[in-house]
Amino acid sequence: MNDHIDSGDEHGELGDAEYTDFMELAAQEGFEAEEVEGALDEAGHGPLPVLAVVGRPNVGKSTLVNRIIGRREAVVEDKPGVTRDRVTYEAEWAGRRFKIVDTGGWEQDVLGIDASVAAQAEYAIEAADAVVFVVDSTVGATDTDEAVVRLLRKAGKPVVLCANKVDGQSGEADATALWSLGLGEPHPVSSLHGRGTGDMLDAVLEALPEAPAQTFGTAIGGPRRIALIGRPNVGKSSLLNKVAGEDRVVVNEIAGTTRDPVDELIELGGTVWKFIDTAGIRRRVHLQAGADYYASLRTAAAVEKAEVAVILIDTSESISVQDQRIVTMAVEAGRAIVVAFNKWDTLDEERRYYLEREIETELAQVAWAPRVNVSARTGRHMEKLVPAIETALAGWETRVPTGRLNAFLGELVAAHPHPIRGGKQPRILFGTQAGTKPPRFVFFASGFIEAGYRRFAERRLREEFGFEGTPIHISVRVREKRGRKK
Repeated sequence: MNDHIDSGDEHGELGDAEYTDFMELAAQEGFEAEEVEGALDEAGHGPLPVLAVVGRPNVGKSTLVNRIIGRREAVVEDKPGVTRDRVTYEAEWAGRRFKIVDTGGWEQDVLGIDASVAAQAEYAIEAADAVVFVVDSTVGATDTDEAVVRLLRKAGKPVVLCANKVDGQSGEADATALWSLGLGEPHPVSSLHGRGTGDMLDAVLEALPEAPAQTFGTAIGGPRRIALIGRPNVGKSSLLNKVAGEDRVVVNEIAGTTRDPVDELIELGGTVWKFIDTAGIRRRVHLQAGADYYASLRTAAAVEKAEVAVILIDTSESISVQDQRIVTMAVEAGRAIVVAFNKWDTLDEERRYYLEREIETELAQVAWAPRVNVSARTGRHMEKLVPAIETALAGWETRVPTGRLNAFLGELVAAHPHPIRGGKQPRILFGTQAGTKPPRFVFFASGFIEAGYRRFAERRLREEFGFEGTPIHISVRVREKRGRKK
């Protein structure tokens, strides 16, 4: 049967017979085999391995991240504590792609510098498959560096030691001194000028797995993992306590009472789930920016570990830019998504009317996500949470057989052709679903397919096949122009 999927198959999500049929179709349409296989490989990669960049403040972590991703995206200033909204980026080296978690931002608080660095590093290391530990070679190993080394040893993750700020031959000796940290060979690098970064990235690729081990789901028989995410004080800890049926997490009116990530095994709807509470840390007025940074770092770490992101929205307040950023983070991470609107029992008719309008405009990018209106305080509608999570997981794992997908695409193109541009009408010729978790499609086309038409195709895909509760990735490969063979 063509639709059979063998998880150990070299063609990813495509079974042998399905792959053979598909490659024949591609050849008939004038695509080279290498081109098609490259597109399938790229789209079917599954979750990317995660690299964390850690180290004490002002050693050049953000500069190094910018160097690795090839663009100036992480904010860099010559002072510690510069914060950013986004902490996870996608990078590529020697044809291999991976995610990079930048832990450049931090705020020193009353607990002292060691505690700040330790907390920041712990969140990132937890989600990572490998770590780049950045040390300022001009300063040498400090007590704080030694503290981070102890953390790294405890975590047991592969570590690449980066001796930064080695701008010339004279700095090589400073880098050599870092052998004393006991983490193996220090790689002398100047992240500012790019010196030595290639050799260091070669070492990173050796440390990173080809694809991270899936530590969740039915593959190892463990409970499905659910990240509770949302801005501080939105009710994540209250919701966790309510589904657990007991007070397992400290709940306080102060935003960000939760300091350490709390993983709870909870039975709900006859199934055991692993809930990850990701509330932001305690906010002090003078540490506002730092607290937001910690919250985004922890959210990124939790989402990377999870299969489903339950995004909690406080209905008593307007949907904020911060809410939208958290939604974007979950979508970009490719997780199944459920949107839970908390404090629903407190709404009057006027607020409900305006909230519906806000949802239509501010949360349009996740209009496909199951929606649950709950009250974490009273427990109202908690029983609807499990069916919503199961629906999102089912959509996340759905795969459409290639034959059925191409029948759908043929009907779509015939009924709604792409607009003519420059006297030509590009067409989607055929396609396949190269991966799941989330669903990833590759469409092969005769010309450039505009973003608006891609969105239309995704909308029709959802109408036809469901995919409720999951982002969909669509990549388009355009047939290269070749001389006529006849």
